Amino acid sequence: MNETFLFVFLLIWGIPSSYFRSKFRKIIYETDDWKINIKPVFKKELTGLFLNIYPNNKEYIKSRYYYRIYLFIYIILFIIYIYIDEIDSMF
Repeated sequence: MNETFLFVFLLIWGIPSSYFRSKFRKIIYETDDWKINIKPVFKKELTGLFLNIYPNNKEYIKSRYYYRIYLFIYIILFIIYIYIDEIDSMF
């Protein structure tokens, strides 16, 4: 039961991913074109996520902060989902 609930929650939590990633990528690649969402360019995106490539751009800093928090929670949920059997056996 816990595994199913966590799986559904993980899927629901993944829905806003497209919004956060789209907004972040449009700032990073300095475009409003929708095709940036389907292009597999990652180097500048990862650099922008972990470093500060636009230090004076408040929208970039805010978007990066929210995207980082979102991804951090997503990773935590995914790790819990992977190890749910071990966690259940401990209790």
